[in-house]
Amino acid sequence: MSARRCPAAGLERSAERDAALRALLPEVPRLGWSLAALRAGLATEGRDPAAAAWLFPEGPAGMVEAWCDLADRDMAAAAAGQGLEDLRIPARIRALVALRLQQAGPHREAVRRGLALLALPWNLGAATRATGRTVDAIWTAAGDISTDLSFHTRRMTLAGVYGSTLAYWLQSGDEAAAMDFLDRRLAGVARLQKRRPKAA
Repeated sequence: MSARRCPAAGLERSAERDAALRALLPEVPRLGWSLAALRAGLATEGRDPAAAAWLFPEGPAGMVEAWCDLADRDMAAAAAGQGLEDLRIPARIRALVALRLQQAGPHREAVRRGLALLALPWNLGAATRATGRTVDAIWTAAGDISTDLSFHTRRMTLAGVYGSTLAYWLQSGDEAAAMDFLDRRLAGVARLQKRRPKAA
């Protein structure tokens, strides 16, 4: 049986939800991830604010989880025409993380508030799912087709690298410094892999 699974399983996707998330983002710095922000975003777009009640029944954590999934899809779509297939795998991963951060740049405060919300103990499930989808989206866009144990170990390793890079990016506010930080983390992973003893 294949080790692959669908990280988006159980997550509702629709054009209406995607449009609502894009309308919501400018309101998050002022109102947080909340129904109030969603209503304000819908009203700004000329849509019925009452739709907020049924678009995201999972509440604010569900909004953040859905936005992470939308950002993953935006990243994959943008990466499709960038010739990543000409790069080695580490360079592909670096390029994809860079693209993810560039796209998140205009929404830094939304990212900060979203991470704070998902860090709450009762939102552990949403946080785990969102992280799993993001690292899977990066590896998939990088061309990974593994179905064995490496499918999981690659994603676990990238989850640590991406999470620490994202935290550094938020703290420093400097994309170039964040990429330098990412380079150091990727180099560290490469060194560890080289030191692993070979199977007899």
